[in-house]
Amino acid sequence: MITSVKPRARRQVVKGLSIVAALTLTLAACGSGDPEPADPNGKITLSVTVWNLAKTPEFKALFDAFQQANPNITVKPVDILADDYPEKVTTMLAGGDKTDVITMKNVTDYSRYSSRGQLADLTDLAKSAGNAKLAGLDAFNVGNAYYALPYRQDFWLLYYNKTLLDKAGVELPDPLTWDEYAKLAKQLTQGEGGEKVYGAYHHTWRSVVQAIAAAQTGGDQLGGDYTFFTDQYNIAKGLQDAGAVLDFGTAKSQQADYRTQFESGKTALMPMGTWYISGILEAKAKGASDVEWGLAPMPQVAGATGTTTFGSPTAFAVNKRAEHADAAKKFVQFAAGQAGAEAITKVGVVPALQSPEITKAYFGLKGMPADERSKKAFEPDKVTLEMPISENTSDIDTILNEEHELIMVGDKSVADGIRSMNERVKNEVLN
Repeated sequence: MITSVKPRARRQVVKGLSIVAALTLTLAACGSGDPEPADPNGKITLSVTVWNLAKTPEFKALFDAFQQANPNITVKPVDILADDYPEKVTTMLAGGDKTDVITMKNVTDYSRYSSRGQLADLTDLAKSAGNAKLAGLDAFNVGNAYYALPYRQDFWLLYYNKTLLDKAGVELPDPLTWDEYAKLAKQLTQGEGGEKVYGAYHHTWRSVVQAIAAAQTGGDQLGGDYTFFTDQYNIAKGLQDAGAVLDFGTAKSQQADYRTQFESGKTALMPMGTWYISGILEAKAKGASDVEWGLAPMPQVAGATGTTTFGSPTAFAVNKRAEHADAAKKFVQFAAGQAGAEAITKVGVVPALQSPEITKAYFGLKGMPADERSKKAFEPDKVTLEMPISENTSDIDTILNEEHELIMVGDKSVADGIRSMNERVKNEVLN
């Protein structure tokens, strides 16, 4: 349960002041403090923040379905680059922006915005019939109040390129350990330069290493002792040093797109969330990719019983300063409900609202792999929250991310980076 979140560390403030100031001046110049004139015909334009709209088909599916059910409301997406999304939304809200609906990409950002009083209270919607059982709803409980409703619930699994595995004459072990995964990634790496095909692709998010380590070892990302990250970092760094994955520095500087890496056949194995299923299905349907793909459970630590992975709900919230608050609440309720669940299921997104009918429809999608391994990947034994929520979540997340980047680019050894995490979290946050 979230109570409050401390202000971001001082190192973040100076960076944001000029941005916030500039945005505030822009808003003032545009007269954003004045209510938008009402349309005499009752038409409403509802603004919603999204990321990478062209490559995230769930948004269009939801917007189209909502507009069809509500012909007097037109949804206007506010499209933001995925990597820039948290910082951009933080700046927008701090500057008094009046965008109606804010998509909560993760619960860490949600804890920040809700504690700052920037989101409207949606407790009445959260506790209404049907919504109380939404998967992931508990993550948005702030002192028994709710400021967002989840519309999808994702977890991580392993995507693999069937063609590349068949060509190499290898079969995925079942279950697959991380040591076996690393060995396979090296074995599947082929070619040089622009023609190189990597055995695996690890995106730049810290969760690729840290969240899975926490989930599978029982480690506490808020506790201040991060020695449990060690084995997972050794695997990630070992694959990078062996040239079996695109190195972190290149992926970061070139803003590598994990979709492009997989859909172009540049990688054989890729740990990623279930949200990507909609993307690969769309690419296949449009003829933009010819990758023959499958799903497998996330690799596990040696000796593990069952499948443990991590995940996170994605939600919609209403901006406290929304121009059209009633219409915004109507959209949030729609997205979390049966109609929203049906809309995103059709494009391969796992909805927060679950039912046998929705599950059946999901696996009946054209292009969806129907083999037993893929189905098993959808039934993990345990899914932990990607990042626990507390008053310290935001500050600790910032520190862990900074040290993650220093480790992955080679500026610090694994041991030194973890030592810095321990010291900084204890000294800067927990004391």
